Amino acid sequence: MQLLPEYAEEYQKRHDAIWPELVELLHQSGISDYYIFHDPDTHELFATYELADNHKADKLAQEPVMKKWWAYMKDIMETHEDDSPVSKSLEEVFAMK
Repeated sequence: MQLLPEYAEEYQKRHDAIWPELVELLHQSGISDYYIFHDPDTHELFATYELADNHKADKLAQEPVMKKWWAYMKDIMETHEDDSPVSKSLEEVFAMK
C-alpha cells in the first residue's frame, strides 16, 4: 500500500486508536497476527497477517465497518474509487518455519 507523503504520524495515530469493532471484524473473518510496516523513505506500507483455514477475508470489502475505515483513511493514502487502499500482492520467494 502507499501512504501519502507527510502522513506517517497520522497513519500511526489512527492505527493506535483502531476501532474495536474493526478489530472484532478482522478476528471474526479469520485474520490474526496482523502487522503493518512503513518504509519512511518510500512511504510504502507492507502488511502481513495469518489467515485461518476457514477465513472470510475475501468478504471484508462488503462489510460496513470496513468501508467506513477505508473512507476514514482515504485522505492519507492512495485509494481506489471505492476508497479501498491501492495494494499489490507479492510473490513469496523464501520461507523458513
